[in-house]
Amino acid sequence: MLHLLLLLLLHSPLTTSSHCSTSTTLKTYQKCMSLPSQDATLAWTYYPHNSTLDLSFTSSFLSPSGWVAWGLNPTSPQMSGTRSLIAFSDPSSGSLILLPFILSPSTKLQLSPLLSTPLDIPLLSSSALLRHDSASIRAGAVVEIHATLKLVPNRTRINHVWNRGLYVQGYSPTIHPLTSSDLASRATIDVVSTAATLSPELPSWAKPLHGVLNALSWGFLLPAGVVIARYVRQFESAGPTWFYAHAAVQATGYILGITGFAIGIAMGNSSPGVTYSLHRGLGVAVVVAGGLQSLALFFRPSATHRFRKYWKSYHHFVGYGCVVLGVVNVFQGMEIMGLGRSYGKLGYCMVLSTLLGVCVALEVNAWVVFCRKAKEEKMRRESGGNGFQHVRKGSF
Repeated sequence: MLHLLLLLLLHSPLTTSSHCSTSTTLKTYQKCMSLPSQDATLAWTYYPHNSTLDLSFTSSFLSPSGWVAWGLNPTSPQMSGTRSLIAFSDPSSGSLILLPFILSPSTKLQLSPLLSTPLDIPLLSSSALLRHDSASIRAGAVVEIHATLKLVPNRTRINHVWNRGLYVQGYSPTIHPLTSSDLASRATIDVVSTAATLSPELPSWAKPLHGVLNALSWGFLLPAGVVIARYVRQFESAGPTWFYAHAAVQATGYILGITGFAIGIAMGNSSPGVTYSLHRGLGVAVVVAGGLQSLALFFRPSATHRFRKYWKSYHHFVGYGCVVLGVVNVFQGMEIMGLGRSYGKLGYCMVLSTLLGVCVALEVNAWVVFCRKAKEEKMRRESGGNGFQHVRKGSF
């Protein structure tokens, strides 16, 4: 199953970078830098006598209806709070336009369309143009965003963010892709020394591995362990084997789940400003519930202890809750990864449906066995009672 999920989910483009040049279509700058993602570069000239920064950002479009953005964040290198300039095709004329946008924390949640807003930073001028070898906006067309800004005197470090997306609805850019390189498209640079502090970027396999481990552990192994504990123990021939199988499957699932959770934490740390509150909250709840289940094994009362029934109720309640939250969070993660209509989700649904079908079949079998034993027990009691009455009648 692990290999199947890897084949279905493991798809993430590698990070690339272009060679920078100080020469652009409009002018020549003093310094330049190749940015670590999206084939983007930055060229600039800083004038210390008046703290003015003249720059040119270069990137390429993903599609004819796409957008390319560059911006500054006054506080930190993250998307939320960025004052951005976004270039895209004018829906009315088809020509290239450049509009200002302020990215609020609600932008990533897509609570409402992103609308153009005047920037509250000292932007002296801005423009956008296609390179001479790009006659029109198309996939791969190179665009230059030029801007002149007034920096705070004696502060030469800037936090800049860049990205690009596939679609613009009207004059509202839609969400960009969520690959690791897209989420790491930000840096802090010193425009005098050119020293750069890049955002930490995880390997391209981190995100799909996070999904595979969590789908395999919380989404399959833990439910399978519950099935073993509930149904296999009913077979007298299994003996204590069911308990060891249950413990082994649950322990394996929890270890893999903790590994996937740790990768998720690392992904979150490498993507400040990008938060999936529901997914994170469910993940924390599942890990805590799984940890409580593991600790409960060390405090399990003996079978004859008067607190055993309370321990069993706790163990069942927390266990079932952990399974339900885990499966829900697997589907939530697939939506975040853009796998809502993928073969990966279809494959997982088929595996989960098979497991559910096995549960239904075993549950029906358990009830049949229970009813048969209850009927046999009733007949045995009735048979024993009638025999006792015959003995009493014969004694008189």
